[in-house]
Amino acid sequence: MEFTREIYWNVGDGIGTLLPMYLLTFVSIAILVVIFMKRIKIYRQGQALDRLDHLPERILDMVKNVLLQSKVLRRAKGPGWAHGAFFWGFFLLFIGTCLIVVQADFTDPLFDVKFLKGNFYLLFSVVLDVAGLVAIVMLGGLFVRRYFVRPKGLETIKDDAIMHGLLFAILISGFVIEGARMAVTEMGTYLAYWSPVGLVFAKGMAGLGDESLRSVHQLTWWFHLLLVMAFIILIPYTKFRHIFTTSLNYLFADRGPTGKLVSLDMDDEEAESFGAAAITDMTWKDIFDADACTQCKRCQDRCPAYSTDKPLSPMKIVNQIGEVAFDKPQANLIETCSKDALWACTTCFACQEICPASIEHVQKIIDMRRNMVLMEGEFPGEEVMTAMEQTEVNGNPLGLGYASRGDWAEDVGVKPLSEDADVDILYFVGCYASFDKRNIKIARSFVTLCQAAGIKVGILGKEEKCCGEPMRKMGNEYLYQSLALENIELIKGYNVKKVVTTCPHCFNTLAKDYRDLGFEIEVENYTVFLEQLLNTGKLKLNSGELACTYHDSCYLGRHNNIYDAPRALIKAAGGQIVEMDKHRAEAFCCSAGGGRIMAEEKLGERINIKRVGMAVETGAPTLLSNCPFCLTMFEDGIKGANVEDKLNVKDIAEVLAERLA
Repeated sequence: MEFTREIYWNVGDGIGTLLPMYLLTFVSIAILVVIFMKRIKIYRQGQALDRLDHLPERILDMVKNVLLQSKVLRRAKGPGWAHGAFFWGFFLLFIGTCLIVVQADFTDPLFDVKFLKGNFYLLFSVVLDVAGLVAIVMLGGLFVRRYFVRPKGLETIKDDAIMHGLLFAILISGFVIEGARMAVTEMGTYLAYWSPVGLVFAKGMAGLGDESLRSVHQLTWWFHLLLVMAFIILIPYTKFRHIFTTSLNYLFADRGPTGKLVSLDMDDEEAESFGAAAITDMTWKDIFDADACTQCKRCQDRCPAYSTDKPLSPMKIVNQIGEVAFDKPQANLIETCSKDALWACTTCFACQEICPASIEHVQKIIDMRRNMVLMEGEFPGEEVMTAMEQTEVNGNPLGLGYASRGDWAEDVGVKPLSEDADVDILYFVGCYASFDKRNIKIARSFVTLCQAAGIKVGILGKEEKCCGEPMRKMGNEYLYQSLALENIELIKGYNVKKVVTTCPHCFNTLAKDYRDLGFEIEVENYTVFLEQLLNTGKLKLNSGELACTYHDSCYLGRHNNIYDAPRALIKAAGGQIVEMDKHRAEAFCCSAGGGRIMAEEKLGERINIKRVGMAVETGAPTLLSNCPFCLTMFEDGIKGANVEDKLNVKDIAEVLAERLA
């Protein structure tokens, strides 16, 4: 039996049905557009920002993330798969409905052309039935999670219930319509078995007569249409606007480099203020992000500050910006978000890395910090202000004389470039490896490894100043740029070909942020550099055994996607790594990022102690790190947790130096 018109079984004939149907559809879409146009006016309160460069690549990323649900499915179990399956089911139903409309109202009556027939129709029928069933089941699962087994921190509002209810009604009424049609046109034929869910509904209505079934079909069809129209109109008033805004946010996403901050023009004499205190100080993308947020709380779950009882929730920061933009545009952003919340951020990038909506949390927080520091002279504590002042005087936040910055290298055969600029690499040492006794051991180990591989190393010595990263992340853009420009001019003057750092914060800053200030020299992290020496045979190690766990520092991992090189070095040195539960992209912060290496942690549980606890749980006696900030925080954390007998911490460079052939 070949497919006939029965699949779309008329609810009326001719213009009497088509005109009201399309009129309702047009009106609902028009209302949707008008409402979104009003929201666009709100977005335009923000500063201009170009997010349409490389448009073909942006469009491709948007299509990939929307259709494949790539970012949603990164949380592979539970709600991620449920949302993805619901989307695919509903999307297939939408496509199927569009095909029916095209044939029923256009190709068939106008040109007598039917394409929903034969084997294609059979496949069409079973796919749409399964898609509808999957959509109902997944929607039910998401409903139960949100209302009956709601995880801590997942907020639910009345809008969610209304929209969930409408979706259920739309899906169920669609099957009622199909069942009523099938009960008259397909019962007893093989076609019915290709619509298994519709067949169940058809059997449930089998006792009704043809006229009753036609009435049920007609009334439910109009009810179904009205439900769809109501859903469309309500979208911009509810969180379900993310159907459009999140999809567009993939188009507007920051294309990197990952974690790079926007530089301020500190020489702009016309600037009335720096940073963000009012909604008009934010960009339009910052406001748009609030509309794109699905409040899934993934960023909140990942945030080390939130999980240690600090007053920071990245999700709430984004939504509070939206509340100001849409409801109280004259409000002060900083007071709305709270200063304690803004200062608690470690800029670890965990929130942005996991966000399924491409929301940019960190820049918003830094912009508000910039306003507090540059316009109000406010810091999270006296110790931070002191560190800033010491950096202005001596070029480092530790308060030690700049003249002694290169003293650690006097007996290891390394000279400042001012004495010998003919070197293979410039080792940008950083403040901690220059002055802190514990971290000086790392600098010495790295130099020893380079020398063993035949690499001539040079340093800047007393001419080097802090890269400025902690100051910048604390909001002091002026001090950061002053330090950066001095370092850049100095390094350029020596015609350096490559810079290597043992500090991920220095690496990230020189490799990315300095680019805005004219720095173009190649920069590598020491783990990548040493792995290359190892792979080329220049660096040789003795075999040995070391039971250990490894901490992925935020600025090497999430900020720069360097996960494999450190592990390759550890394994080459005989290390047997027992991974912590939170590792690689999900690694937990040490607490020192975001300039908080300069600040006391006064609120909630100490982040470094919590991370040390995760290391102890592995049973490994040694914790390996690749960052001077991390090493410092872990040594403090080990003492604070009273686990000196269970755990010690080393840098990868120290382990490699111990195993030199």
